[in-house]
Amino acid sequence: MTGAAACLAGFEGITVVIHGSSGCYYYPATLLPVPLQGTFILENEVIFGSEQRLHEVLDGLFGKGKNIAVVMTCVPAILGEDVRSMLKNYDIILVDSPGFSGDVEAGYKKALSILAPSVDPDRDGINIDGVCLFDPFSQGNVREIVRLLGCASVPVGTVFCSDRLERVGHAAAYTVGTNMDFTSGVGSLLGGTLGLEEISTTFRRVASVCPEADISPVDREIEREDERIVRACDKYLRRFDPPQAVIFSGFSYAAFAARTLEHYLDADILYIGSRNEPGTSSSPRGHIQDFSQVTSLIRQFNPDLILGSSFERSVNSRGAFVGLTPPLRGIVKLAPHPVAGITGTLSFIENVLNVCMDRKK
Repeated sequence: MTGAAACLAGFEGITVVIHGSSGCYYYPATLLPVPLQGTFILENEVIFGSEQRLHEVLDGLFGKGKNIAVVMTCVPAILGEDVRSMLKNYDIILVDSPGFSGDVEAGYKKALSILAPSVDPDRDGINIDGVCLFDPFSQGNVREIVRLLGCASVPVGTVFCSDRLERVGHAAAYTVGTNMDFTSGVGSLLGGTLGLEEISTTFRRVASVCPEADISPVDREIEREDERIVRACDKYLRRFDPPQAVIFSGFSYAAFAARTLEHYLDADILYIGSRNEPGTSSSPRGHIQDFSQVTSLIRQFNPDLILGSSFERSVNSRGAFVGLTPPLRGIVKLAPHPVAGITGTLSFIENVLNVCMDRKK
C-alpha cells in the first residue's frame, strides 16, 4: 500500500486517497514527504460498508484541478466490497494494493503499471528511474542525476516517479537508474548511478546513444572526487582499524554500501540483510524482514558499524550508525541528500567516517 501511494504521490497532478483506517493512513503519511488524504473508516463502516464515507471524501476533493487516486488497504479488501462499482460515476485511478498482497516494491510497480507509461519516439533526453518517495534519499538522487546529465549536456526525459503526470506517456527511449529496487521498466536501461565506477560505466553508455553528449566534465569530476575520498579514507585508516559492518536495507543500497566500504575502507562486511530479494553478492546475505532476526544477527556479530533504519539502531544505540533505509525516526531531514551520483558517494563516505570517528573518540 505504501509503495503504491509513493508512486502516485510522486507525480504532480495526483491527489492520493488512502482508503482504510487511520493506521493505514498515518503509516505512509509519516514516511512520504507529501500531503495525503484518507477516508479513516471506523467500525460502523466496517460493518455496514464504506461506500458513503468514500463518496464524502471524494466529493470534497473533486473540482480542485487534480486527478484523484484511491489506494485500497487491507480492511476494505478483506471486506470484499466492490469499490470499482462504488466509483463507477467518478473519474479516478484505483489501485487495489492491500499490505498482504506484497511489499513496497510490488505496490510501486502495480501503481505505475496502472498509469500505463510509454516511450515517445520523438522525445529527446534520458529518463531517470528508481525514484520513490518511500526512499528518504529519492529527491536528493533526482537533483544529483539531473545535475550530472546537465554537466554532460544531456536533457532529462521523464523522472519515474517524480514528474508531471502528463509526462508519463511521453518518456524518452533510454533510462538511467538511481535506486534499482524501484525500476519502471520504461525505456532501455543504460545502467545505475550508485558508486563512481557504476556512474562512469553508465555515462559512457549515455554518450553512445546521445551524440550531443559531452561526458568529459563528469569523468573529470569522478577522478577528482575519487582522489579526495581515497585521501580521507587513508587518513582514517592510519588512525583506526577498518570497520566491521552489518547492512540492512533494500538490496540496491545495501550492495552499493558494501562495495564502497570494501573498496575505500577495506571494511569487513559481516552480513547483508536485504529487505527485498537479495540478488547476488559475495558477502554473507539473506532476505530479512523479521526484527527478531535482525536483533539476533546484530548481537551475534557485534559490529563496529551498523547501516540500516531506526529498527537496527535501536538494537545497539551506542554503536556507529548510518541511516540507509526507512524508517529513520528521531532525526530531521530537510535537505535533499542523495545516495546516487557522485555527491551521493561523497555524502555516504563522509557520514561513515564521521560516525566511526565519533564512536572511536
